[in-house]
Amino acid sequence: MTVTEVKSKADRQAFLDVARMIYKNDPNWVCPLDNEVEAVFDPKRNNFHSHGQCTRWILKDTDGRVIGRVAAFINDLKAYNYEQPTGGMGFFECIDNEAAAFKLFDTAKQWLTERGMKAMDGPINFGENDSFWGLLVEGFTPPSYGMAYNQPYYKAFFEKYGFKTQYEQITNHLSVHKPFPERFTKIANWVAQKPGYTFKHLKIKEIEQFAADFMEIYNDAWQDFENFVPITKATILESFQKMKAIMDEKLIWFAYVNDEPASFIIILPDANQMLKPLNGKLDLIGKLKFLYRKWKGVSRMRAIVMGTKQKFQKHGLESAIFIKLKEYVLPLNQYDELELSWVGDFNDKMIAIHEATGATFGKKHLTMRCIF
Repeated sequence: MTVTEVKSKADRQAFLDVARMIYKNDPNWVCPLDNEVEAVFDPKRNNFHSHGQCTRWILKDTDGRVIGRVAAFINDLKAYNYEQPTGGMGFFECIDNEAAAFKLFDTAKQWLTERGMKAMDGPINFGENDSFWGLLVEGFTPPSYGMAYNQPYYKAFFEKYGFKTQYEQITNHLSVHKPFPERFTKIANWVAQKPGYTFKHLKIKEIEQFAADFMEIYNDAWQDFENFVPITKATILESFQKMKAIMDEKLIWFAYVNDEPASFIIILPDANQMLKPLNGKLDLIGKLKFLYRKWKGVSRMRAIVMGTKQKFQKHGLESAIFIKLKEYVLPLNQYDELELSWVGDFNDKMIAIHEATGATFGKKHLTMRCIF
């Protein structure tokens, strides 16, 4: 078996095509857009390159057929926040062959070791954790947009190589047509009417202000979590730009207390229901298929991230936002399900919010670490 670092156009295409080969007979898999995978490795389209580095490889068998791939990266803002300098690996795909999988892991490990790393987290993304993040171990159903999907046999590869679970990523599902629990609704309606409490949905023409509000809330809400790194406005605007093609302004809500940004939820229509027939290709035919599916509408939404400033975390703002959402969504008679993905098992407050809405378990991913 031969490992080749991705440098040429042919190598880049092979890196993309290996996933199509691995999942060609899996009806649940939805091919991520080639363009979005490539954007991760493009310094012009991923600002993580300004404070880190990454590379990737493909693996060929003795007959020259591509049978696997992997990427490795170092985020300088996070790598040294741990007990040992820790890099990342991701975009792992491989045939059901332990020797091939271990060769890919070894390649990522060697590259990271040469750059001073003593551990690697995986499978993760060289970017924010809302996409290409985690190893799916429960809930092998069609993934929503941005959610990682993989073969069930990958778990054994990771564990046997020496990866240990750092935390579990829980995804819950909420039926749109099922009424919220009575207590949840009572609190939500009371909060929504409190003096000084206002709720606004996103407006694209005011995107700069909403990005600033998002950054203020997010960096306050998450600051006490282990190894937290503040999000930048550039990263937020980059993410909003990616979302624009599928975004519905009235699915993204912000709460304010006496005009102070206090809470938010980012929800998107599930683009994977639009992307499924494209097989990763957004060429002219792909764009036409996408636009048709967008016009036809999708039945699932994905809540990508929620956040509430610490001083407002017991004010019930999240419940009021959910009521505002339902007031918009139900009359559309379009959506059946809201996927709440994902929340770490360490985040008791967010798990409690999911439970309060009446959401049920959907999927489990793992973020794992291999200490060298």
